[in-house]
Amino acid sequence: MGMNLALLQAQLPVRLRFESPMTDDQLLRFCAVNDVWRVERDTNGEILVMPPAGFGSSNMNVRISRLLDEWAEEDARGTTTESSGGYSLPDGSMRAPDAAWISFERLRPLSHEEKNGFPPVCPEFVIELKSPSDRLPELEAKMNRWIENGAEVAWLIDPERKVVEIYRPGESPEVLHEPSSVQGSGPVAGFELVMARVWG
Repeated sequence: MGMNLALLQAQLPVRLRFESPMTDDQLLRFCAVNDVWRVERDTNGEILVMPPAGFGSSNMNVRISRLLDEWAEEDARGTTTESSGGYSLPDGSMRAPDAAWISFERLRPLSHEEKNGFPPVCPEFVIELKSPSDRLPELEAKMNRWIENGAEVAWLIDPERKVVEIYRPGESPEVLHEPSSVQGSGPVAGFELVMARVWG
């Protein structure tokens, strides 16, 4: 399967279905050719190609990722990725959360090659930031899939409503309305996201 398909004129977002689902190596090459777009793979093998984030969403995402990374460096138990870092999950999908924290313990069994691709592991903590073009029900379903695949805590941040939804295994989402800050729990206990630094 040739992975040199460049998406220049397509109306995004689009879903692409190939005769055979892409392997992780093929998906990496596809992403390299289409590096201006955001790409994920669904559980059924479909490739979801999304437009780049707008300025407002990108700016908020940079701040969230930076604050999480600063905490992770001080905490020293794990590391972080931002929206261009994808994970190959147990359900067969490849997802790239807007921000994620993963422990060195989960990373340790992986080979150098696996870490340089889409590592076959789920981060313990993920953050998804709702952009104006995102549909809330789809994002909420995505948060549940993060938990089903092994995330211990997942935050959905909706800047338009100023709401943060917190997902944990075996629990209904905790919904915070206009919180001044959000406190990490479980694997990221000690992390605090001051929302004034996100909303701007």
